[in-house]
Amino acid sequence: MSLPAIDSALARQIAQAMIDGFNRHYRLFRTESARAKHRFETCDWHGQQRAQRERIEFYDLRVRECQRRLEREFKAGEQPMAVWQQVKLHYIGLLVQHQQPELAETFFNSVTTRILHRSYFHNDFIFVRPAISTEYLETDDPRAKTTYQAFYPAGAPLQDTVRAMLESFALHCDFEDLARDARHVADAMQRELGEGRARPNFQVQALSSLFYRNKGAYLVGKLINGFTEVPFALALLHRTPGTLYVDAALFGEDDLAVLFSFSRAYFMVDMEIPSAYVQFLRSLMPRKPRAEIYNALGLAKQGKNLFYRDLLWHLRHSTDRFRIAPGIKGMVMLVFDLPSFPYVFKIIRDRFAPPKDTTREQVRGKYQLVKHHDRVGRMADTMEFSLLAFPRERFTDELIAEIEQHAASQLEISDRDGDGQTEVIIQHAYIERRMIPLNMYLQEAFDAGEGDAAASAQLERAVIEYGNAIKDLVAANIFPGDMLWKNFGVTRHGKVVFYDYDEIEYITDCNFRRVPPPRNEEDEMSGEIWYHVGKHDVFPETFAPFLLGNPRVREAFMRHHADLLEPGFWQRNKERIQRGEVIDFFPYGAHRRFDGHGVAAAPACVDLSVDNGERPADGRDAFATMTATESPE
Repeated sequence: MSLPAIDSALARQIAQAMIDGFNRHYRLFRTESARAKHRFETCDWHGQQRAQRERIEFYDLRVRECQRRLEREFKAGEQPMAVWQQVKLHYIGLLVQHQQPELAETFFNSVTTRILHRSYFHNDFIFVRPAISTEYLETDDPRAKTTYQAFYPAGAPLQDTVRAMLESFALHCDFEDLARDARHVADAMQRELGEGRARPNFQVQALSSLFYRNKGAYLVGKLINGFTEVPFALALLHRTPGTLYVDAALFGEDDLAVLFSFSRAYFMVDMEIPSAYVQFLRSLMPRKPRAEIYNALGLAKQGKNLFYRDLLWHLRHSTDRFRIAPGIKGMVMLVFDLPSFPYVFKIIRDRFAPPKDTTREQVRGKYQLVKHHDRVGRMADTMEFSLLAFPRERFTDELIAEIEQHAASQLEISDRDGDGQTEVIIQHAYIERRMIPLNMYLQEAFDAGEGDAAASAQLERAVIEYGNAIKDLVAANIFPGDMLWKNFGVTRHGKVVFYDYDEIEYITDCNFRRVPPPRNEEDEMSGEIWYHVGKHDVFPETFAPFLLGNPRVREAFMRHHADLLEPGFWQRNKERIQRGEVIDFFPYGAHRRFDGHGVAAAPACVDLSVDNGERPADGRDAFATMTATESPE
């Protein structure tokens, strides 16, 4: 391409209007994120939840605002392509000294693709590749806080360094016993570092802003001693309103990966330079894609942009083909995957066979509900895409036939770009992390036979995790609707996560009932329902015939989760939610928590329901408890 002369005042004005639009967006985004500190200090949990939901809409609102301005002031859609080439060049010039250039590039793409024809969706006109490097980006303002701070023990007790680090965040709350907490954290750090002596470079690095989510605040950093680096995070909670304590210390990549998992909601964190935060976090979790880290920080559009770049890169460097995903086919979603790529692609079917009674719009609404909800570690994050284009030769004929039969409205096969390459274009799709369907995971245990101890343990863990997943969803005011095993997946570390959202409802919208006794012998012998069922009526005791056909599964389920078959369990938790309780969800196990002696224990102000097989197994209502923990994904 020969570059046009940068001489258009109109192009310069359009570029300036677009950067103004982005700056307004990020200013509002950052302001709302910074307010999380005050909400945490004042225990405004409902306000925190509301802000989380509202912040999700910020991006699309600002993109639409900017698009309307460009059309109103500059008739943007009528401008020749030579002007738009110049717009991009001027915009790059505006990013040279910018603190969020990667986000601003994505914003430019979002606005531009709403105006230009898709045949211009290439690097001449949009940022297919980034133009501005974010390496070593840091604020030049000497008054501003840097991305992270380094604390040097320098021969002093490590607990003094920990105390100084906790105090540096200037929380407007008192610690219950800061000296005790600093001692507990220092002892835990020392155990992680081992018995070796302190090296000349011994230091503790901590990101300068706390990470807020649900009712917790998290201090994130790493220990450096010689060639050893240990990622860590400290969980801060309220013992009583206005009185803080350090509840837990998390260490290592797996612990941090749980904290920033794809099955949780987004953090509130005040970042002037988000790329620097991402770079620091990737040093703690090198296996976690940058896209997922941006998502966890609430920058979902940037995460989506990076994911798409990763997908295109993978397609360029692989040769396998998209196929129908293994497992039982869904009645609402058609699912396909690329074996070498760790994600699945989901398309809403054109028609739904009975008993499914829904519409495409309702299904999309359910996925939007999950996007705005605290996923509590039990619902996978889902990216939504429109007009996904792939080379035709990368699709199996069987998959094409399947889409043509069940989702023809979502399929186009053409050379839309006019470049001589035939493409498969998917009109609308959801993409989420691949997991092993729980029914297939259980089948592996069945196939191994009862005499296989490892398989029996696998089955036991899966059933316990399944029940815990449902209970965690209940605590988050989510009724899964279709609770069949096939609608849950198992992560690489054995975590059970729900991923079929077309029938979810709020617990508070459901009416949990006991099946009425038969009126007579005819009712009792009939295979038909003899009682009235309202639209939102749920009969928990009817779950058993669908879930517990296998005797080994039934035995494990009844030992650990028999309460899920009782209407009283569901009704009690519905009433708790209706009373306005905001339940704690802790993304760490009990072994990471401190009591007054620095060992794992539940704090006095909450009852603890633990995970990974440690929930009470005596049939009592585990949701007399307040927390949910999880194992690493």
